Amino acid sequence: MDIKILGPGCTNCVTLERITHEALAQLGIDATVGKVTDIQDIMAYGVMSTPGLVIDDVVVFSGRVPTPTRVRELITAAANPSA
Repeated sequence: MDIKILGPGCTNCVTLERITHEALAQLGIDATVGKVTDIQDIMAYGVMSTPGLVIDDVVVFSGRVPTPTRVRELITAAANPSA
C-alpha cells in the first residue's frame, strides 16, 4: 500500500501524517507513507484544499484533518476493496 499526505507542511498536514502512521500501526498494515509538498504536484491530484490523503494513487480525503477513526476506515477499505 502506498499512502501520500498532500500539503505544504502545515500543522494540519503534520497532524494527518501522525494520525495515518498511528492508524497503520493499530491496524497492523504495512505501507509506504510519503509527503507531497509541491503545490503543482498537489494540484495534479485535483486537490485544491489541503491536507489530502491519497491511498494507492486515489484521493480518499481532502480539505481538513479526518478523525483517527475515519483514517482507519479509509485504510481498511483500501486494504480490503472487496469487503
